[in-house]
Order: sequence, then structure tokens, then C-alpha cells
Amino acid sequence: MENTYAGIPVENATYENSKVVLVTVPYDGTSTWGKGADKGPELFLDASENMELYDIETDTEPYLQGVYMAGEVSEKSSPEKMVEAVYQKTKELVKDREKLFTLIGGEHSVSIGSIRAVGEEYHNLTVLQLDAHTDLRPEYHGSKNNHACAVFEANQKHKLVQVGIRSMDAEEKQYLPHKRVFFAHEIAKNDNWIKDVLDKVSGNVYITIDLDAFDPSIAPSTGTPEPGGLQWYPTLKLLKKVFKKCNVVAFDIVELMDSPQAKPTAFLAAKLYYKMLAYYHKYNKNNKEPKKKKRK
Repeated sequence: MENTYAGIPVENATYENSKVVLVTVPYDGTSTWGKGADKGPELFLDASENMELYDIETDTEPYLQGVYMAGEVSEKSSPEKMVEAVYQKTKELVKDREKLFTLIGGEHSVSIGSIRAVGEEYHNLTVLQLDAHTDLRPEYHGSKNNHACAVFEANQKHKLVQVGIRSMDAEEKQYLPHKRVFFAHEIAKNDNWIKDVLDKVSGNVYITIDLDAFDPSIAPSTGTPEPGGLQWYPTLKLLKKVFKKCNVVAFDIVELMDSPQAKPTAFLAAKLYYKMLAYYHKYNKNNKEPKKKKRK
């Protein structure tokens, strides 16, 4: 039997019948503490097969809109070659604007190539980053394609909005996007933080989610779990509002790490991905039918 995303029927997994394409990048070449993100896609897919496919909140079954598994980027010889391979794969797929591009990592450096390709296809791009870390170093350990540099290029080329940040190097302060960083300690004191984030997010949107954005109490199996992170329902509330307000054209979920306690985080990643598909199909601006013109 052919392998499909979440074990869905083959008729919901062909390119022609799918509104979503899914690329996996099992890469973990530059992470510096917890290793095992290269097993992230495998863990994600396994958890997805053990998940109910009816979404209670939206009263939908997102898989019926189709998810096509577009292959794995397996290049591992260097960070530079991996980023280029992801870029080429993404560039090929995002030409079809009728489909939502999604990617599962791997460490956060896998996002560099996909954001680059999406930014070339879609103008007026906002990159919404949910993360514990700023990832704004120009280079780290001799490479511009290190996980610590994941959104440096995106910040230079596009409007970057960062949410959940609670760890950074002093060097990175000079690169922070002006008034578009929502630190975790400030979110904890601000009842209106979701509205404030939405005020900064507009146009075409690429969402990149490092799972360490979540508090380690609900997502412990990441490369660098940081205390004081985002919680489940407020994060979903933010994402739903982004899908309602903007044209989300792509998203990725990264930094799911293999460990003896990997299953809770893997299942969170699987549910998060599926929730985002539900919001995309139900709310995303790109899916709204144009209003019919009134007869004169």
C-alpha cells in the first residue's frame, strides 16, 4: 500500500486532488546542543497516522482537501548545499499558487531556502516566526546557513515578526526588527498581545514555527527547550486570526527532536500542522470565493 500523509486514502493524496503539498527535510547538521532533529519528520508522520482526522473546532476534515507528499530533501553534505536543495525544491512547488506549501524539519536552518523561494514568488511577504530564539546571527560557526541564522536573510528581505522570543545573544540586538519583536516576558503581562501581533502581520504570510516556541511543559523534545514559552490555546488563537486576516502562502514546523520522551512533542507537532490546515481551508483569504456582483 502506498504511504500517504496520516494514512489518508490515496485519492486524497495525489497532486491533482490536493490543495496542500508537504515536503520533509530530515536535516540536523548544525544544531549545537540537543541532536536528533533529523528524525523529526519521521516522528511527525508517525504521530499523524495516530491522530483523529476530524477537527472539532472547525467541524471539518481537512484531509478531504488533499495533502500531497512532495518528497524528502535528503541533501546533508553541507549546510549550504542543503539550503540550496530546499530552495530549488520549494521554488518548483510554489509556482502552483493553488496549493499551500508546507515543510517539516529538521533543524531551523531548513527554513532559509524555503523562505527564500517563497519570497521570490510572493511579493509583500511577512515572515511570522514563532520561536524561543531570535536566530538573527549573520553567521555562526563559519556558516550563514546555521540554525542560529535561520531568519537573518528573511529579516533583510522581508517584514519579519517574531513571537515568543526569550533567548538571544547581545550581538543580535542590532538586527532585531523594529517594534516587531514580541518577547515572551512581555506577552505574559499583556492581555492584548495577539491583537498587537496581528497589527504587524499583513499581506502574504509565511509562518515558521520552531517548536521550542512552546513551553517545554507541553513540548519538551526540542533541541533547546527554554522555560517560559507559549501555551497551546493562545497560540492557536493567534494562528486562526492570522489565517483569517492574511493570505498565508506557506508554513513550516521545525526542531522536533528524537528523545526517549519524543511522543508528546511529536503529537503536538502533528496536531498543530493539522489545525493549521483546518484554519487554512476554512478561513484563509486565498480560499474565499469572490463576492458576486449585484445586478444593476
